[in-house]
Amino acid sequence: MSSNVTTEASTRGAVAPTVGPLTGPNNREDWWAVAIGIGLVALAVALFAGGGSIKWLAIAPQKWSRLSEVGTQLQAHALQFLVLSAVWACVFALATRSLGFATGRFLGAFLPLYVVALLLYFLGAWDQASKYSLEPPLVALVLGLLVSNTVGVPRWADAGLRVELFIKVGIVLLGTQLPLTLIAWAGPVALVQAGIVSLVTFGVVYLAARLLDLDKRFAAVLGTGGAVCGVSASIAITGAVGAKKEHSSVAISLVVFWAIVLIFVLPLVSRALRLPTGVAGAWIGTSELADATGLAAAQAYGGYAGRVAGIAGNAEDAVNAFTLMKVIGRDIWIGVWAFALSIIAATRWRSEGAQQLGASQIWRRFPKFVLGFLLASLIITVVSHGYSYADYKKAVLPSLVAPLQALRTWAFTFTFLSIGLTTRIREFAAVGPRPFYAFTLGVVINVALGYVLSTAVFVDFWSRLGL
Repeated sequence: MSSNVTTEASTRGAVAPTVGPLTGPNNREDWWAVAIGIGLVALAVALFAGGGSIKWLAIAPQKWSRLSEVGTQLQAHALQFLVLSAVWACVFALATRSLGFATGRFLGAFLPLYVVALLLYFLGAWDQASKYSLEPPLVALVLGLLVSNTVGVPRWADAGLRVELFIKVGIVLLGTQLPLTLIAWAGPVALVQAGIVSLVTFGVVYLAARLLDLDKRFAAVLGTGGAVCGVSASIAITGAVGAKKEHSSVAISLVVFWAIVLIFVLPLVSRALRLPTGVAGAWIGTSELADATGLAAAQAYGGYAGRVAGIAGNAEDAVNAFTLMKVIGRDIWIGVWAFALSIIAATRWRSEGAQQLGASQIWRRFPKFVLGFLLASLIITVVSHGYSYADYKKAVLPSLVAPLQALRTWAFTFTFLSIGLTTRIREFAAVGPRPFYAFTLGVVINVALGYVLSTAVFVDFWSRLGL
């Protein structure tokens, strides 16, 4: 991978880089996400400490029932929407410039993206949106897929479709609604559940691939891509075991294909089963292959809370459970898997080009945006310390946490729209049947085992997440 651009740029046309955190050696994008996310949190805390709020900047559409109300909101808050667009454009332009993209190219693509995201945000605020399942993440993804696979997206727009950067900033901001006390309480369960699924899924995919006569290095890339964290794991393990670049590309394409399928299947099945939001979020976090699509699925299901009869919990429980399972439970294991497989490849497989990883390499592969997520959680935990729950809901939540949640929603909307615009469905056909069969078997096992663990083994825990 180039040190100046993200994986997305280096594999233009391949769906690869659209989903999952980049955790390879050149992860400056992670640090930019941490800087942007924590910078916004610091600004919000400073204003809150002075008796103010970041609410004016973190403008978000309000509920509406008639189109005339949309026009009224746009007119009343035009300056705020413009200032917010300028802030997002500036911070993302700085980041993308350091990653090798010209500022003009980025702005030329990002500003239209912002306008479409604004319209989708308004669509989600329609009082009939849930009735027709018009959740902004899913609508954004479908719209992006339609454009990308019909009229197409011009090459110059690539610079503005920074899926990795957008999703990581969103995850850092997500830490503001998960206090460290909740992470400490849920973390062990998330790690155990993620560990069980990861080991079983890797074993199934690896053995199936070997039975189908695929190279053991290729089998390791496929197995880890399905078991740990999709795109990131595929990239990391390719280098760790000395696999071929095309092995990584195939694994990445399979990850993206199934991630997009599951973004629709998991919320619909969960709704049919009337799963509590925390339980559904845990199942999605255990089963989904990518952070971005998983968050979209969790947000979509959270939207059913209070609107669909029989679904217990609140909207944030689904996102919180997903985050604990995926970010805390699965993403942090990438470096460990890369370390273990690099030793096997170098000592048992005698793989040419395999990298023997030490502690420094594990650190380099560790997803740094997770540190930003934890730091954001720590900051809000410290600020909230000493408030009663009633005072927290009255003062801290509306003035500090809620505006940061609105900024998080903006980042996620940019993400989902960009995923669709950078995904070419026709490219999945080049994967071939044998890798597809092995990986798909792992997906089936992953989803089934995740369901059992979330709805039976640990169901009491996930059901009580928001209590």
